[in-house]
Amino acid sequence: MNTLEWSRRALIAAATATVAVSGIAYAGGHQKMESVHFLIPGGAGGGWDGTARGTGEALMNSGLVGTATYENMSGGGGGVAIGNLIENAASSEGTLMVNSTPIVIRALTGEISQSFRDLTLVAGTVGDYAALVVSADSPINSMEDALASYRENAADFAIGGGSVPGGMDHLVAAIVMQAAGEDPTAFNYIGYDAGGEAMAGLLSGEIDALSTGFSEAVALAEQGEVRILGVTAPDRVPAFQDAPSFAEQGIDAQFVNWRGFFAAPGLPEERLTAYQDMLAAMMETPEWEEVRARMGLVNIFRPGDEFKTFLEGQEKQIGDLMRDLGFL
Repeated sequence: MNTLEWSRRALIAAATATVAVSGIAYAGGHQKMESVHFLIPGGAGGGWDGTARGTGEALMNSGLVGTATYENMSGGGGGVAIGNLIENAASSEGTLMVNSTPIVIRALTGEISQSFRDLTLVAGTVGDYAALVVSADSPINSMEDALASYRENAADFAIGGGSVPGGMDHLVAAIVMQAAGEDPTAFNYIGYDAGGEAMAGLLSGEIDALSTGFSEAVALAEQGEVRILGVTAPDRVPAFQDAPSFAEQGIDAQFVNWRGFFAAPGLPEERLTAYQDMLAAMMETPEWEEVRARMGLVNIFRPGDEFKTFLEGQEKQIGDLMRDLGFL
């Protein structure tokens, strides 16, 4: 065998070894990972679950990943899954954990002992704006009507949400009321254990308005159950053009509940880059667009340091508001 043939075989062997170590191959001109394991800090059917499974579906259908597996690990407001990922970092290089704004809120309140700084930040991928809604048969037809009702009798005007006082739904309502020129600490907030219970409270008349995610609000509006008063987006969202933004109503209330992915601390740089490249490629595929549209979310891809800057900014915004509300 000549020297050239030896060199060619050596190069192939080296490339094969690299693939074996990293778990990365190439297909269709795109970087392809053999498998990804998604760790979900909550139960089946929630927003985290839907985001992880939708991402895995798009990755497999687009040919970017061979196999996606999923593990639901509830408990401690997401802290159980975070702790598990940190404790098993050495054996978790093939795992991506989904999370969202609650990791910021729960770290601030001490509900979880960890924060995003204890993990490897892979990328923020999508976001869900928030919305205020009223029941379809409510006499309140606009945010102006809601504010008029509140100003007439603040004590009797209740806004509910599927989170405890100081949780995300409460904070969104406070952001909106503050932007509308009202005291963010003065309105009556009623927290429910879950979004379904909060919706029941709205339909029964226990609360006047509901603070919820935009995607959930759209689903309810399409079923004819609610009317959307406003969305925390800078402009109307194409997924549901009938819903006005707060901005167009003169209320500068902007907020997005991001969803994204984290890896174990100490993840090798080449593995991190591979994950980021994989997610970036996915977001350009029709398979992902189908999933994204179905979930009613918007693309907000922010990898690495960009993700970190965004999280630090949100941490400050939420921390300042929580201090105003007396929760910190």
